[in-house]
Amino acid sequence: MPESAPKIGIALAGGGPAGAIYEIGALRALDEAVLGVDFNDLHIYVGVSAGAFIASCLANQLSTAQMVRAIVKSEPGEHPFAPETFLTPNVRELAKRSLTLPRLLKEALQQYATHPKEVTFVESLLRLGRALPVSVFENEPIRAFLEKIFTIKGRTDDFRELDRHLVVVAADLDAARAVRFGEPGLDHVPISKAVQASTALPGLYSPVEIDGRYYVDGVLLKTLHGSVALEGGADFLLCINPIVPVDTVSAVERGVMVRGNLIDRGLTTVLSQTFRTLIHSRLDVGLSHYEKRFDADIVLLEPRRDDYRMFFTNIFGFSERRGICEHAYQATREFLLERYEELAPIFEGHGAQLSRDLLEDSSRNLWEGVGEDAVAPEGHEIVERIDRALDRLEVLVS
Repeated sequence: MPESAPKIGIALAGGGPAGAIYEIGALRALDEAVLGVDFNDLHIYVGVSAGAFIASCLANQLSTAQMVRAIVKSEPGEHPFAPETFLTPNVRELAKRSLTLPRLLKEALQQYATHPKEVTFVESLLRLGRALPVSVFENEPIRAFLEKIFTIKGRTDDFRELDRHLVVVAADLDAARAVRFGEPGLDHVPISKAVQASTALPGLYSPVEIDGRYYVDGVLLKTLHGSVALEGGADFLLCINPIVPVDTVSAVERGVMVRGNLIDRGLTTVLSQTFRTLIHSRLDVGLSHYEKRFDADIVLLEPRRDDYRMFFTNIFGFSERRGICEHAYQATREFLLERYEELAPIFEGHGAQLSRDLLEDSSRNLWEGVGEDAVAPEGHEIVERIDRALDRLEVLVS
């Protein structure tokens, strides 16, 4: 990229498989509507967690169209990707921990029998907590998939061989600080390994060992790490954050959700809302600091607070994956059009044009724009329903 070229950067937050698919849809909308910008040739790419997965693909010359198509089919000459890659059960960890249970139970009972006045029976049983698995899912399949796609078609799994500036942010577990893979001193780590570390959310994935240190999801320290791109010289930063708490009150008022409380949907929904609220509040604080510290333009794209569909949709079915990606695409187009008068001059100031004509074209469709049918192939919906029914049956039988 010439030195005189606009220094446009992109920072992508996490959000798991659903967040990754949302970011792909949003990126495709930007790629179409913003003229004069090559999203595979930006000044800097910064990604954390699922955003690291997408940012590394962009920096490695996978186009937004390719990533959209990869959601619903296997691209010729590419390794097939499925969101289920993110959720491979960690059977080995579960088995290993379960084998320690008899020994831990024996130790707990011995402790109570030896010191009955010093510890209660319940306190002695807390030792059994060591049998809980460090992670529920395997993250090795994530690394293996990226390694495969980054070693074909002229791509690379080596930060030092990339023509673009890519930074993958993770957190050093023992030091509780952010680390920037791809920067000098940490650019020898394979890109696929860095992404594996950046996506290692504690409890879901095991910490990743690199050079004797253990690393986990960078979202634990900051939501977006957009400051990394600004410190890297970006004077125009595009941010995409899929992690937004849902506002059910507004959703009910708009008629897109039936009345009810999140607590009625169980523990996982309550935890999801809590996590999203904490993450998003940090993002607001971070962006306000960016505006004070850096002389740069920043545009944040994220779901609406009353985006009921984004919060509750299960993306592991074929139709749901298509739906979320299309939803993100259209929602991003609507956002850009609603704020056109504000955003167009910003893009123009950095050598780009935000096309009103393209944004006002209501006939535009995500799938036709990437060479796919707008309607899912016949029979997929039936197959998906059968798959979901069999999955539920299997769980009940187990």
